[in-house]
Amino acid sequence: MVNVNNIVPGSYALFQNYPNPFNPATRIKFAIPNAGLTTIKIYSQLGTDVSTLVNEELSAGTYEADFDGRNFASGIYFYVMKTESFTDTKRMILIK
Repeated sequence: MVNVNNIVPGSYALFQNYPNPFNPATRIKFAIPNAGLTTIKIYSQLGTDVSTLVNEELSAGTYEADFDGRNFASGIYFYVMKTESFTDTKRMILIK
């Protein structure tokens, strides 16, 4: 995970991954206006937790995290960002 911008964003945001569809890797960008525990997890279509990309205390800023799908089957996956006061979900497609 990389902090790409130390400027404090005005609100929480979870952006669509790029590229999407992807093979084998994709990048997920997100912004947090307040410091705190932030988690981003990847789920299969069945709701199984398959990976945790972020699970740490972060300072305010904009970040990017990479997801490597080499060891996963083709299909639709969901990524969920959770903080103390924000939750959002996006969909991504892995094509092999």
